Amino acid sequence: MCYSNFNDIIHSIINMDADVITIENSRSNEKLLSVFREGVKYGAGIGPGVDDIHSPRIPSTEEIADRINKMLSVLETDILWVNPDCGLKTRKYTDVKPALSSMVAAAKLLRT
Repeated sequence: MCYSNFNDIIHSIINMDADVITIENSRSNEKLLSVFREGVKYGAGIGPGVDDIHSPRIPSTEEIADRINKMLSVLETDILWVNPDCGLKTRKYTDVKPALSSMVAAAKLLRT
């Protein structure tokens, strides 16, 4: 889901009965996740974006790990899915591959 005020639509999201929702999140500094911090129980998976795909800048593993840790302060580990913001088709493969490699390395780092 693109940037939105999830507080207004969270109950509709819950009623969708999706297995996982993805949220463009990388530019919001985790502010879009506030609805989950405020006590809404969402039992399905949530994939807040950890990489701003609209930027040509390649995030470091440490930067993504830091962002994931911030997400884990709001979301339970069993529902967090690590993924980039949507729209990878707008990037060149030479930009996407190192960004995804950083994302995978950060996830592995935090799992150990």
